[in-house]
Amino acid sequence: MTAFGLIFALTACGTSAPASAPGLRRVVGTELVSARGATLTDQRKIDRTVVGICAADVWTRDECARHGASAP
Repeated sequence: MTAFGLIFALTACGTSAPASAPGLRRVVGTELVSARGATLTDQRKIDRTVVGICAADVWTRDECARHGASAP
């Protein structure tokens, strides 16, 4: 029974909706709508989206740095 209570308590954490859809759109943008990651143009769209996410402190500094790091 305690396990079920813990599951329900943890499920409630982090499940709130964004404050507003327009606010989320301003942070994330709409660049990813057509990006597939196959071209340099697509990569720029992804990078612009990440910039907004990082600027709004949605991701941590480490997460933002990992996005910018080169893959081995």
